[in-house]
Amino acid sequence: MKTVTYAPEFTKSVLDQPDAPSGPIYRYSDPELQEFKEIILKKLEAAKKELVYLQGLITRKDEAGTDDTENKYMSMEDGSGSQEREQLNQMASRQIQFIDHLEKALMRIENKTYGICRVTGKLIDKARLKAVPHATLSIEAKLAKSK
Repeated sequence: MKTVTYAPEFTKSVLDQPDAPSGPIYRYSDPELQEFKEIILKKLEAAKKELVYLQGLITRKDEAGTDDTENKYMSMEDGSGSQEREQLNQMASRQIQFIDHLEKALMRIENKTYGICRVTGKLIDKARLKAVPHATLSIEAKLAKSK
């Protein structure tokens, strides 16, 4: 009598690695990652310069606010200085957040997980990554999220 082992199809897991990679590519190649890294480093350098500039403006606004002769003549425009300072603070805050996103993108490049959508697991389109190098969602996932 011949014995047959019971091996139903449903015991296979999606986490099981296939013998040979088939279907779509799951990550960008090392040269492509290097290309994205250069783009991100350029943007990061520009963003840090912008932040230093904004912080300089904020500091000058704070120093200018302590001058009593200037404050004597402020009447109707009294709130404009604080409103401008608040706008500068918001811009600096956004810049800090942008720098953080770019630095996290660099970490994903080092981990070789850059350019993979965190929702679908598919590669994010190259054109999207060149426009928004810190993107973690594909257009497909972004549109689904906004609905």
